[in-house]
Amino acid sequence: MNIAVIGLGTMGLPMALNLLQAGYSVTVHNRTRQREAAACDRGAIAADSPQTAAQGAAVIITCVSDSPDVEAVILGDKGIIQGAEPGSVVVDMSTISPEVTRHLAHQLHSRNIAMLDAPVSGGSEGAQKGTLSIMVGGDGAVLERVRPVLSVLGSTITHVGAIGSGQLTKAINQIIVAGTYWAVAEGLALGLKAGLDMDQVVQAVGGGAAGSWGLSHRSGHMIANDYPLGFRLRLHRKDLNIALAAARELGVVLPVSAYVEQMETGLIQQGYGDEDVSALARSIRQQSGL
Repeated sequence: MNIAVIGLGTMGLPMALNLLQAGYSVTVHNRTRQREAAACDRGAIAADSPQTAAQGAAVIITCVSDSPDVEAVILGDKGIIQGAEPGSVVVDMSTISPEVTRHLAHQLHSRNIAMLDAPVSGGSEGAQKGTLSIMVGGDGAVLERVRPVLSVLGSTITHVGAIGSGQLTKAINQIIVAGTYWAVAEGLALGLKAGLDMDQVVQAVGGGAAGSWGLSHRSGHMIANDYPLGFRLRLHRKDLNIALAAARELGVVLPVSAYVEQMETGLIQQGYGDEDVSALARSIRQQSGL
């Protein structure tokens, strides 16, 4: 099976490498063409446009930054829609607006091209290890056609409903991440200010009701005030804006998410937008005199 991967950023590149490792024939394209080299060194074929990448591919995976980027890759000049064959499947693994997702699916459907929205959680670590959690919206039969491909990329693949449901589920994921990381940062700041042995504190609370992925995997960075990239803070803010827009439409109040979004805006203005989202702890540390 031929697979196209369009978008070779922090998540897309390891996805492409894992598909090559699994024995698939992979064609890649990235807006910054130099990013294609790492995949081509492992056997991928570079394409000069999304249109060319889609030609002859049974599955076309997109993983880019935001709604306008996905629209450009799929519907723009030399976009996927101009090269994909009838019967192929576009799997968008970006995190974008559910409304934009539904529009793109409608346009592709008019050409007999199926679409799934399949955003992911698990960060760069999950992308590299092939252990991502994949939240899939779209037709269940189409998902079963591409499940073997997605199984290379993730250890948890959940069909959550119709097209756009994957993006709404990812919004929920990012809401919970925001609250969890913020709470972890607050708790650690209190312990640091009190002069506690923070390794012991994390061990103590991590074994109880306060245990979480964020505490286990990011507390060390928050304690050290060092935030190597797992998932960019500026992209998490983008995701929170998607969640907040959906909440406004549905009449749901998200006060913690709105507050965290403002804290992230301040950190981005200070130049920390390309750090890991756990850099939220910088705000707590600054306000606490740490």
